[in-house]
Amino acid sequence: MAKRFGIQTVVVVGSGNVAGHLARALLKTGLKILQVCSQDIHHARDLAGELNADAVNSCSKINREADFYMLAVPDAKIAVVAAEMPPVRGIVCHTSGITAMKVLEKFQHCGVFYPFQTFSKNREADISDVPFCIEASSPAVLDVLKLLAVKLSKSVFVMDMAQREKLHVAGVLVNNFTNFLYAEAEDFLKDNGLDVSMLLPLIMETAAKVRNMSPDEAQTGPARRGDLTTIEKHLEMFKDRAELKEIYRIFTKQILKKYHE
Repeated sequence: MAKRFGIQTVVVVGSGNVAGHLARALLKTGLKILQVCSQDIHHARDLAGELNADAVNSCSKINREADFYMLAVPDAKIAVVAAEMPPVRGIVCHTSGITAMKVLEKFQHCGVFYPFQTFSKNREADISDVPFCIEASSPAVLDVLKLLAVKLSKSVFVMDMAQREKLHVAGVLVNNFTNFLYAEAEDFLKDNGLDVSMLLPLIMETAAKVRNMSPDEAQTGPARRGDLTTIEKHLEMFKDRAELKEIYRIFTKQILKKYHE
């Protein structure tokens, strides 16, 4: 059984940020990337060129004899891609945190290989620090996915769909929403003729603190202190930015409720 499921060859379905980062990481472990499959053949060729792999633009052209098939495509396309794929010999996994493993049930051996991280083009990520959340269709497949994941990262978790969904939404809160606030703060400073680089030390220190203390302990600011006078002054500054004013009001209300009620 172990020999049957040994992973040496990989087919990557997708050519975006997640596909690129994970494919490069897999290559560094010594695996052979056979193909990159993407509807956009130019994107497929670009990534395949880095990986010394072949590029194809149709699931019908996928090599059926690979050991591992990584579907790193947008969540809404996973089921469609899976339906278009032919029967294959190896293990088929998607990389989504919010999609059920059952979308791959047509394959005898399948699973989830979800990296809990944000990936951006032209920015390297340290994969060894990325938590990998895995699920599998059988104990044998799970064992192999564990072995593969620990080659990439020191943080590997076996996690079912319900747990993965909750982790995913928590990630949206701390990453996507926080980044949106960075952008809003940047726009606000630009509109008022201030240097946005002044935010960077504050952003970095805020992130660094949670390595050594809980977010509760790290919470500061006028709402944490119950400084209603400062809060009112801030709200007045947003008189021409109603949506940002409402965001400020919602967060302030929640912080006051948590620490002063």
